[in-house]
Amino acid sequence: MARRIALTLLFAHTLLAQTANHPDRVEWFRDQGFGLFIHWSVDSQIGSVISHSLVGASEDYTQRFFEDLPKTFYPRKFDPQDWAALAKLAGIRYVVFTAKHHSGFCMFQTKSTSFGIMNTPFQHDLTGDIVKAFRDQGIAPGIYFSPDDFHWLHEHHIAIRRNVDEVSPEKNSELLAYDQLQVKELLAQYGPISVIFFDGPAGGLREVAWATQPEIVVTRGALQTPEQYVPGIPLEGAWEANLTMGTQWQYKPTNETYKSGKQLIMTLVETRAKGGNLLLNVGPKPNGELPIEQEERLREIALWMTVNREAIYAVRPWVITNEGDVWFTKKKDASTVYATVSGDRWKYGQWRDVTLRSIRTTAASEVTVLGQNDRLLEYRPDVIPKTTWKQDSTGLHIRAMHAQRLYNNREWPNPVVLKITNVEAAFEPPIVKTVNAVWNSANGSVTFHGALEKTGNAPSLAVGFQYQHIRGLDVDERSESWHDTEFKTVSGAGPFEIPLRDLKPGEAYAFRAVVRHPLVTMYGPDVKFTAGR
Repeated sequence: MARRIALTLLFAHTLLAQTANHPDRVEWFRDQGFGLFIHWSVDSQIGSVISHSLVGASEDYTQRFFEDLPKTFYPRKFDPQDWAALAKLAGIRYVVFTAKHHSGFCMFQTKSTSFGIMNTPFQHDLTGDIVKAFRDQGIAPGIYFSPDDFHWLHEHHIAIRRNVDEVSPEKNSELLAYDQLQVKELLAQYGPISVIFFDGPAGGLREVAWATQPEIVVTRGALQTPEQYVPGIPLEGAWEANLTMGTQWQYKPTNETYKSGKQLIMTLVETRAKGGNLLLNVGPKPNGELPIEQEERLREIALWMTVNREAIYAVRPWVITNEGDVWFTKKKDASTVYATVSGDRWKYGQWRDVTLRSIRTTAASEVTVLGQNDRLLEYRPDVIPKTTWKQDSTGLHIRAMHAQRLYNNREWPNPVVLKITNVEAAFEPPIVKTVNAVWNSANGSVTFHGALEKTGNAPSLAVGFQYQHIRGLDVDERSESWHDTEFKTVSGAGPFEIPLRDLKPGEAYAFRAVVRHPLVTMYGPDVKFTAGR
């Protein structure tokens, strides 16, 4: 007999309803749009995953980690002023530094433990230097803090692991008191801290943060913080996606694969189109330098942001996130929409025709290309690259030229942004809802259920689902690929279902409903479940 699976929305943490973040500070946070995550700790010397190599490790390995690695950690080329100057160029508005990751190694001066930066050959408070350097550049300082502490567990003869009651500070009063002391130290030493990110159970710690610095914004622990992916739909309120440039948070000297600069720029654009902030990670080398691959990508972003940052700061979602390869943001307090055109390279000096069906211009509208004056094309006085447009019943038809030479070879791989002022919405998007999943124990299949609530005035649409395997991932991480189920064509609103036989009983999955409209693909909320339950 089929049994209904109890579903939990992917981000539905009970803690979120109890947030004490000040609304005006949350609004400030949403306006920033772009942050820099810095993962750096004592195990950067060996190029391993940060902290997690201790889980399931032998006693020999554990002792070498806790005793030997601090003896050799000496970042002689550490210059946070260089990091901060580069971050400012890249359009970074806030920074979040790993003051303490899960291993328990403290990258700040503390009286709580000897397992920290002050007991290395470097003997200097890195966290204080980083906070000051970024603050001097006008970048808001933030702290990452892990409530989990593997060194503390080891000292107390508790097996090193995460996400079980025995090692959770919410269930272990002694560990909670230890963490609270460290949070108080961090928030007392460096002046105002704008953001704090609790990577683990935050109960009893976020309250300390708010009591110590009432203006601080608690992100993870009070807001939704999807990890290694951007959700399919705009999430309600403020949220923040965390993303690595490669495959690892901390420095990985070998076997690393990096995302391209264009991929990272488009991730920033997509995140902002969906109402979130992007917290993009770097992992410094053990000597204190940024890897050249990471610096190169920040400089590529810096060039794009120097031209187009207006489309990123203080913006909110438009009525739809995108029309194909064109992504939208809307100025928070104005009827101005930014259309970021990705897809194929838009070559310098090339005209392009773009048709948009979700935007209706008015008599006061203007359309321009960010970064250029629309009057001159270098060395071509015979060409006037003036943007023109026409509104009719089929949409807004824009003809524009990319007329700003950003590279010597006149090639430009990254997106170009159209600014469209004084506009109205011309489209009501389709809305799809993820309902539930039903497991059939007789044949080992699952049936996903969804509902199409609005059609977006299309005569027919394709509906279906996507699913991904999530076993073994951190609570907020979704780094596996999405897989499509079959899709069916529908002609009106109403419920729909799709059966699937490919899932393994006992394994954890996430799934979401999908509707494919001629203009846009829309998603329902992500839901997680365990097959066979």
